[in-house]
Amino acid sequence: MPAAMSNTLPLPPKGGEVAPRSGDGVGEGTHATRSRRRTGTTSRARDLRQGGNQAEAVLWLELKRGKLGSYKFTRQFPIGPYFADFCCRREKLVVETDGSQHAGSDHDRRRDEFMRTEGYSILRFWNHDVLKQRRSVCETILAALEGRLAEDRNGVDIRFAFAAAADSNLEAMRRTP
Repeated sequence: MPAAMSNTLPLPPKGGEVAPRSGDGVGEGTHATRSRRRTGTTSRARDLRQGGNQAEAVLWLELKRGKLGSYKFTRQFPIGPYFADFCCRREKLVVETDGSQHAGSDHDRRRDEFMRTEGYSILRFWNHDVLKQRRSVCETILAALEGRLAEDRNGVDIRFAFAAAADSNLEAMRRTP
C-alpha cells in the first residue's frame, strides 16, 4: 500500500475512544452530499470495529441482527465526542467491554456521566467475563433492556449506570395509575 494511503488516524486517548475533531482531514472526501455525522466519525468507527478486542467480537456475535431478544445494536456508535462499544438506540443502552486498563478510570467516569446526561444507561463488563460467562452477560444485558435493572449497580463483575433521563421517566411511570 502506498504511504499516502496508510492509516494516519491518531490513537485514542488512554482509557477510551474519542471522536476526531471536525476538520482533522480524516474521512474528508469530495462527496457532494452532506452528512449529519461529524467529519471523520464514520472512518474512526470503522477503525475501532476492525481493531476491536476478542471480547468485543464475541459479544457482537450475540448482539448483532437482533439475536438478543430482537433488540438491535450498533457497534462503535458515536455519542458526542465518544464512541460506545455497543448501543441499543431504541432503549438508549450502551454496553461496554473493558480491559484492566479501565479499572477506576477517571476518563470512563467522565464519559459515562456525559452519556447519562444524553439519556443513555451504561452497562460495563470485564473482557474476561464476556469470554468466560457469555450467557450470564447476555442475560444481564437483556435484563437492562427489559427494565429489570432500574438503579445503579457497582460490583466486582458489573457496573451499571442508570441514565438520569431514564430516572425521571421511571418516576413519572410510577406516579401514573
